[in-house]
Amino acid sequence: MLDLGLLFDVDGPLASPVSRSIRIPSILDDLVALTAAGVPIAFITGRSDSFIRDSVIAPLMDVGLAAALDTPGARMFGVFEKGGSWAPITTAGLGEVTVDESVALPASIVDGVRALVADGFADTMFFDESKLAMISVEQRTDVSTEAYLRAQSAFNDSAFDLVAAAGLGVRLGERSAPDAAGNVPFRLDSTIISTDIESVLLDKDRGASRALDYFAGLGALPTVWRSIGDSRSDYLMADHLHGAGFDVAHVDVRPADGILERPYRVIVEGDLIHDEAGAAFLGYWVRRLDASGDRGARVDVAAL
Repeated sequence: MLDLGLLFDVDGPLASPVSRSIRIPSILDDLVALTAAGVPIAFITGRSDSFIRDSVIAPLMDVGLAAALDTPGARMFGVFEKGGSWAPITTAGLGEVTVDESVALPASIVDGVRALVADGFADTMFFDESKLAMISVEQRTDVSTEAYLRAQSAFNDSAFDLVAAAGLGVRLGERSAPDAAGNVPFRLDSTIISTDIESVLLDKDRGASRALDYFAGLGALPTVWRSIGDSRSDYLMADHLHGAGFDVAHVDVRPADGILERPYRVIVEGDLIHDEAGAAFLGYWVRRLDASGDRGARVDVAAL
């Protein structure tokens, strides 16, 4: 058995940021193979539970995930909306979703941002109706990156003004509008394909903690962990693992944004980026698995 645990961001290392889907078949096959070999795998994402159910778990089921998860010691977990909701992943698929209502935005703000998108930004972005604890507004797939990023800047300013006017307390980059008590409990967080409006308590370290707690409840934890992501905030997964005393390295699949200095190793996959880098990373560990001889003793994935 490989002494290994994996925490994955989804957009970038697994799903193409262009197609928003897992387009490289080996990613699915290798995730199933490692699951069957007893490697605990968690998806720590800003995406909703419905996106992970449809775009990640469903295609994994098509290539044998249920049989892999039926193997003794197999563990898989999903943390969505950066820790705002979570669910186990079982032989039946995505399990019951738990939502942390304490970090959810008021319905009036949700409605206000939905109207903002519809009235002024629907030609470049859409309001994600699947989110349960945060607000996400995402680039339309038929819009160029350049056009979206121009519109995103204007949207961010308008959304900041909307939340600040409601008196909630919000931050956008260096701008801050505290609430009546002087607190700033919410923030706007932009990526290359979306803007999230979320509680400041939500982030990838919170998701990592939730996943480790779940895995620990099912058995001993590996001593070696890898976190994989394409954003600077994804380093927080490795930060949590390092702080908890694990042997950890972070795999940065978009290093052009700047590799952060950390007390643990940061891995890049040569010139590969995004899901091509994610596929290369998974392929390396499946080759290690094959060399160890564990794979055949677990599940013959190729026969599923």
